[in-house]
Amino acid sequence: MGKLVRKTGIAILWLVIWQLLAVIVHNKILLAGPVETAGALARMTSEPEFWDSISQSYAHIMLGIFIGIVLGVVLSLLAHRYAIISELLSPLVTALKAIPVASFIILILIWIGSENVATVVVGLVVFPITYVGMENGFTAADDKLLEMAHVYRMPGFNQFRFIYLPSLIPSITAAISLAVPMGFKSGVAAEVIGQPLLSMGNGLYKAKIYLDTGDVFAWTFVIVLISWVTEKLILLILSLFKKGGRTK
Repeated sequence: MGKLVRKTGIAILWLVIWQLLAVIVHNKILLAGPVETAGALARMTSEPEFWDSISQSYAHIMLGIFIGIVLGVVLSLLAHRYAIISELLSPLVTALKAIPVASFIILILIWIGSENVATVVVGLVVFPITYVGMENGFTAADDKLLEMAHVYRMPGFNQFRFIYLPSLIPSITAAISLAVPMGFKSGVAAEVIGQPLLSMGNGLYKAKIYLDTGDVFAWTFVIVLISWVTEKLILLILSLFKKGGRTK
């Protein structure tokens, strides 16, 4: 309870600071305060287009996150099993980590258009994060336990379950806690540039066109909130999976 009160107090303090800065600037175009932002959010939530934009963007971004995670997990398993696959994927993963997201967005717009740009871009951003996280988990496995498993000819499935999985879960948890917010950031950025209709990125772009800083802050708040809730839900599912694995 004390922790909740402290966090609430800190949040209120920053809101007060934000409002004071807005009063000092005294220009809603340069800096809208929390009051203006709350008003913009209340107005936006009464519009059906707002909810349609959220649902469509969320579906595209979550599909990209799902694809990126699945590809990262599957390919890392194959890379751990077969050295040639690891060698083949290494330059690709390195390139995907280094290439700017804007380059991805422009290329995807050229290749497939704006409709599914967020899904593809998010998948390309999430994949290397998940792959490297899994790779770190495999590396963190106890060598002595692996040696013992080899000596006693432990089946591969049991090796994965009892030796690799305990080191993989913390690594994949850390990777997902990074991949989900990065997925939302890159997905919305792709929508801002690609301009698919009824999307959160399109809402941000319209707010920029009309110099409506209140709407910009309102959309930003919504995106951050959705990203945070999604991340916590996925991590909760992983924690339940981890506890379930311990009880078996």
